[in-house]
Amino acid sequence: MKVKLHGVRPVYITGEYIKLDALLKYASIVSTGGEAKFLIGNGEIYVGSEICGIRGRKIRPGNVVRYGDIVLVVKSRGASAEESNPDSSGNDTVAGGSVGKQVSGSDT
Repeated sequence: MKVKLHGVRPVYITGEYIKLDALLKYASIVSTGGEAKFLIGNGEIYVGSEICGIRGRKIRPGNVVRYGDIVLVVKSRGASAEESNPDSSGNDTVAGGSVGKQVSGSDT
C-alpha cells in the first residue's frame, strides 16, 4: 500500500537529538505532550519504516518521522546557519538540544 505524502518538511535541530514527543510538539503535529503520548501509544507514529511506541526515543539528524501523510525529515542546524525552518506563519524556528525548545530572539 502506498501512502500519498502531502507534507514532507525538514525540521532543523541544534543538538545531537530531540525526543520523539518533543519533536511532535515542536513541528506542530500535536499541541500537548498528552496528544503526543496518545498518538505514539496508538502506533500512529513511524520512525523510518517502523512504528515507534517509545515517547522518549532519541530522534537524530537523518531520521525520518511520519504521521499519516506528514513526513518530518530531521536535519542538523549546525551544518549551515543560513538554512531555516519556516513554520506555518513564516517565522524561522529551530529545535534546540534534546528538549526541543524553540529558539527565539532576545530574552529582553
